[in-house]
Amino acid sequence: MNEHKTPFDSRFRIKIFKRIEEILPSQWDTFFPNILEDHSFFKALDESCFDQFSFYYILVYKNDAPIAAASCFIMDFPLDISVTGPFKTMTNGIKKLMPGLINPKVVVCGLPMGAGRIGVISPSYEAIEKINEGIEVIAKENRASLIFYKDFSASYEEFLKPILKEGYTRIESLPNTEMEINFNNFDEYLKTLSPSSREGLKRNFKKVDNKVKFSLEMVNALDETILPQVYGLYLQTFDNHELGFEKLPMEFFRKIAQNMPNETKFFLWRVDGKLVTFALCLVRGDYFIDYYLGFDYSLNNQYYLYFIRFRDLLKWCVEHGIQRYEMGQTSYEAKRRLGFKFIRYFVYIKHRNKVLNFILKPFIQLMKPENFDPVFKLIDKNN
Repeated sequence: MNEHKTPFDSRFRIKIFKRIEEILPSQWDTFFPNILEDHSFFKALDESCFDQFSFYYILVYKNDAPIAAASCFIMDFPLDISVTGPFKTMTNGIKKLMPGLINPKVVVCGLPMGAGRIGVISPSYEAIEKINEGIEVIAKENRASLIFYKDFSASYEEFLKPILKEGYTRIESLPNTEMEINFNNFDEYLKTLSPSSREGLKRNFKKVDNKVKFSLEMVNALDETILPQVYGLYLQTFDNHELGFEKLPMEFFRKIAQNMPNETKFFLWRVDGKLVTFALCLVRGDYFIDYYLGFDYSLNNQYYLYFIRFRDLLKWCVEHGIQRYEMGQTSYEAKRRLGFKFIRYFVYIKHRNKVLNFILKPFIQLMKPENFDPVFKLIDKNN
């Protein structure tokens, strides 16, 4: 743990921790009530031996009382994460010649997966100012060239506005996807879709259901026999995804179940005893996050595994009183057709060198997701 007193106001001090276990669960979770990614979630991240990330945790104190908290991580960040098509080919070429230009070392406020969050007792200029000071300390100590606030929802716009004066640029990020479950069964859900989407799903299900029988199993943890199979399907999916960001180590699948035994659900689909797809989900109350998936790509298109998986998970949610189904980022056109709502996220970016920050701003604007996929233009700008 490092402690830093702020230079202009002795009432404030900042503590920076490298492991969440250095902070009491009750203290951390007070800042993030009703959030699935709680102290136990970060403990699982710390214990999972990520090669890709180094995690940090910031607490801000005013007169010795904690007033704000934030999680951060350091990584070599792919600036072209939302880029697809021919421009992606160009940026891949730049990476080979100058990897530090497209993949610079950055400090990121937020999570590798999911929404960015900052916990505050009472939103104020001082709270975000001190969080930002802590992030600057981490960046300086690790010689990171850029700082990101990653995937913050529009609800943080007013709170984060002061950092724009510090040189940050705000752009739209990859959106999240959610569905409100206000129907009683799958047939009622189908009626909420457009005629073309509804008939397309029915047609695909009929083809598969007449050909193959799936067995579905739900477990809270994976044994050592099934874990390598699940991880193999996860890697297939990661390698086939153009927008892949975080790469999970196998240990994460163990640690998330150990640290969140009541919330973690593994759904396993088999055909003739062979594992063909899985879902790693987190559940608490009426809230369900479809966090990670994996497919056997030799059977994916033949068996419409993406849609079979979704159908069974949605039925499970209905049966268990889930009201909010979050399906995360990527695969946006499919999710749009399935009736998911897009939730806008924003990234705040700054290069720590003022001259390079000025030069970088036009390049940052090119990275908006809507410049590369027309589906993003359908996002409700009021969200």
